[in-house]
Amino acid sequence: MFNYHCLNPISPVGLERFTDNYQETETFAEADAVLVRSANMKEMEFSKKLKVIARAGAGVNNIPLDTCSEKGIAVFNTPGANANGVKEMVIAGMLLASRDIVGGIEWVASQREEENIGKLAEKQKKKFAGCEISGKKLGIIGLGAIGVLVANAATHLGMEVMGYDPYISVEAAWNLSRTIHHIKDVEQIYRECDYITIHVPLNDNTRGMIDAQAIDMMKEGVVLLNFARDLLVDEEALVAALEAGKVKKYVTDFANPLVAGAVNTLVTPHLGASTEESEDNCAVMAVKEVKNFLENGNIKNSVNFPSCDMGICVAAGRITIAHKNIVNMIGQFTKTLAEAGVNISDMTNKSKGDYAYTMFDLDSPANQEIVDALEAIDGVTKVRIIK
Repeated sequence: MFNYHCLNPISPVGLERFTDNYQETETFAEADAVLVRSANMKEMEFSKKLKVIARAGAGVNNIPLDTCSEKGIAVFNTPGANANGVKEMVIAGMLLASRDIVGGIEWVASQREEENIGKLAEKQKKKFAGCEISGKKLGIIGLGAIGVLVANAATHLGMEVMGYDPYISVEAAWNLSRTIHHIKDVEQIYRECDYITIHVPLNDNTRGMIDAQAIDMMKEGVVLLNFARDLLVDEEALVAALEAGKVKKYVTDFANPLVAGAVNTLVTPHLGASTEESEDNCAVMAVKEVKNFLENGNIKNSVNFPSCDMGICVAAGRITIAHKNIVNMIGQFTKTLAEAGVNISDMTNKSKGDYAYTMFDLDSPANQEIVDALEAIDGVTKVRIIK
């Protein structure tokens, strides 16, 4: 029996995928698995019992990944599950930035007492006129699940699309329309595009990537959209560019005191993935990942451990080991199992950065003595008996 705990409301459509072998616990310390959306976990104490954290969404900046890796806790996210919801917000953001739809709506509301509002509207509409997005150049920084959907949708709206992603996956490349120009230098997007949208994860390499230098390279009157993470943009430099007229509009999904109410800025309250469909999709994927990990030891879509899949165990036993990626670990594992008189029928070992993950299928069941012996090896963080 496994215990799971939800730090945020998780869609019942996903939770219903748990079988009778799972029960929800209200106590965080008793959980084998934790499902989370936006709750900040960085100051939490993790019990030895915790094995897996699943983020029902893409970003994991609310989870202490280093701590989890050190404790052998696998962290999953749900890439692509909310991609369509975010894509639709990006398209809406471009349309709202191109024509002053919001300003027009607010003006009409302010004139609701006027009897001749129809005639007044005809006179005032020029104040809210804008341009069409068809025929304009869109630059997409990051061609992951969301970026690819935005790129393909924009081509159908008549836009010329340029995409930049030095790490584009094979799957994303296959899904990308042939009409999209794959750019090797992001500065080309800065210099040529009328609209620029960002779809990259937040890390040390991308933090503040849209800074004053990048903005200086952009076209006069550029529209910038940010539905990824607010810290990707140096917003002080951006607000200055908005006030100077260099940037026509900034559309962001991340409210803070600096951008809320700033000139020529459209701020939405983190609505990107706030659709019933996205929340359902994320929950379903998160639960599938948790179950596959707890029941089979398999890893897919982990942000701190490598992908590793040996299917359903048909051997007498299976054991998994989370450990540091250092020399001679496999030799020590096999020696320990041999000394216990256990034969290995199959195995796999994968690494990701400083950490690695090893799975052994055995001709006889593992026991607690074997677990204790493996955990005593320097560099091992967590050992689990799957079967």
